[in-house]
Amino acid sequence: MGLFDDDFYSAKVSGRSSKNPVSGPRHNKARWPGRTRRLRRPSMLQTAAVSGAIGAIVAVLLFGFITGLPGTTAFTGANGYKSLSFSADPYERIIQAAAKVRPAVVSIVNYRDGQGAALADSALGSGVIFRIAGGKAYIMTNNHVVEGAEDLEVVTVDGESKKAELIGKDRITDIAVLAVNDKNMDTVAEIGDSSRLRLGETVIAIGNPLGLGDTLTSGIISYTNRIIPVSINQDGVYDWEQSVIQTDAAINEGNSGGALVDLNGRVIGINTMKIADTGVEGLGFAIPANEVMATVYDLMDDGEMERPYLGVYTIDLENPYAPIDDEQRKELKLPDEVKSGVIVLESHGPAEEAGLKLNDVITALDGMPIKSTLELRRYLYDHKEIGDKIEVTYYRLGKAEKVTVTLTDKPDE
Repeated sequence: MGLFDDDFYSAKVSGRSSKNPVSGPRHNKARWPGRTRRLRRPSMLQTAAVSGAIGAIVAVLLFGFITGLPGTTAFTGANGYKSLSFSADPYERIIQAAAKVRPAVVSIVNYRDGQGAALADSALGSGVIFRIAGGKAYIMTNNHVVEGAEDLEVVTVDGESKKAELIGKDRITDIAVLAVNDKNMDTVAEIGDSSRLRLGETVIAIGNPLGLGDTLTSGIISYTNRIIPVSINQDGVYDWEQSVIQTDAAINEGNSGGALVDLNGRVIGINTMKIADTGVEGLGFAIPANEVMATVYDLMDDGEMERPYLGVYTIDLENPYAPIDDEQRKELKLPDEVKSGVIVLESHGPAEEAGLKLNDVITALDGMPIKSTLELRRYLYDHKEIGDKIEVTYYRLGKAEKVTVTLTDKPDE
């Protein structure tokens, strides 16, 4: 049987072709049953109609391929073959995704001076309901949305205000978890797999920009895994590197903590920051959902992220914002070949017990070179756990020394 089961195709060779010489093995000859009839050519009008129909189908399929939107819906017909049903509105999927997740996105008011403070003097943000259990609705947001809060209030999509309880927060990942009573709240956001995002995929951002709650914007995934250096203390020195999703969906002040959503209505990121500068447009960032949820579960269990603690406060030997001068370098008495490392300013806990002190210059951990505070922190968090031992290589008055430190949990501040 041929590929097409119809009257216009046959795998057999017409008898008229047998007059032509063929090299190699002889082909079986066959004739159409009955006498040969001349096929009538289609008219120009028929040709134009068929070409127009095919062109329309190709255009819709290309539109769906380029935009990521469904120009068609596949279903199985009675003969078992897949058929295509065309949607009249290619943007219907955005509407449906927004409707699905919208009730799970809330506005957050941070009364830093107590609940009697004016709304204009309070910080505004967004949050996403990810669990309802035990009479409470749990909401994830950014740490910087709740930073310094004396009172927190959550406003639902229906305009109902609820006093919120802070369950836990983490400055490094910039994630926090709140809880409110679950009365009149029954929608939980579906969490997607952020590791499967594709460049150019259509996404929507939902949040509370500038206090305009329940606002929706759309865009694409500009980059799936951008590494952004961040200054946790806002002192201009980078303390950490955050893996983020880059998007050109409009994200403004107040969107922080809100949802970045795919076209299936699944939360694939928590909006966290944007680059705001002259000549810069469409550079917004969201923390990937997979990383968010890993932090959220720890905060639900312990109220904080448990990380190994070395106990040193340091400054980079090569700090572009506060470089040491020749006189200071002389006091450290470092060999000329030592160009990078971190200078100990204070030591506490494990580091103090191990004997590390002011002006010691740490250059390696477990034999791995350490050039900055950021690298020191990354090594601790990525490779060590509470209770592990770590070998610290450092210079004191020009002499290289080593000490073994037992890492502990960071004490309460």
